[in-house]
Amino acid sequence: MSSSSKSNGVRTKSHSKNPKAIVLFSGGLDSTTCLYQAIQDGYSPIALSFDYNQKHKQELKSAKKITKLLDIPHLIQKLNPEFFQGSSLTEKKIKVPKNSLGHSDIPNTYVPGRNILFLSFGVSLAEGIGAQRLYIGVNALDYSGYPDCRPEFIKAYSETIRLGTKMGSEGHPLEICTPLQFLDKKEIVLLGSKLGVPFSMTHSCYDPVGGKPCGKCDSCLLRKKGFQEAGVPEK
Repeated sequence: MSSSSKSNGVRTKSHSKNPKAIVLFSGGLDSTTCLYQAIQDGYSPIALSFDYNQKHKQELKSAKKITKLLDIPHLIQKLNPEFFQGSSLTEKKIKVPKNSLGHSDIPNTYVPGRNILFLSFGVSLAEGIGAQRLYIGVNALDYSGYPDCRPEFIKAYSETIRLGTKMGSEGHPLEICTPLQFLDKKEIVLLGSKLGVPFSMTHSCYDPVGGKPCGKCDSCLLRKKGFQEAGVPEK
């Protein structure tokens, strides 16, 4: 696990009177809003990102810029891309669907087991450093239908870590915090605006071209819809 900060990592940069929290952080609109919400909630956050050779690796550049702006620890876990197959976000031969928002089927942008793995890394880090919360920007309203974003998954996973961690067995389970769970994209944008999220620094596109958003994938369309309905400028 590597850190984008110049410090020796979490232990040296998280000395604070505030309790610690881990934030799963992609650098996108939702996870950045989660990060700012964690700060608003009174926590000293450690951002945790993942490099799994995703097509939208541009998001990691955004994540680095935002954590540098906030001067908070940022860990990037590099994962073997061979673990992430069968998704258009990771395989060149599979095309990211365009202009398909609203289809009922789970899209091929779903990455098998991704949130299960990401949360597991977050749980291990959180328990190791004594963090009280683990934030993740899952959403059950304006999203693409991913099963690992649903409330029932988060509920079941929370019970799993309660049973399977020392913190849980001692009666102090880690809290999985999902502040965006029941917000639509408009509400997420409004919340981000209230929290002071630097929208222009975030990246949401699944299939960027030359670092620029494609404007046609589900993520781009949902983002555009949210800003338009909220009446908030992206810049």
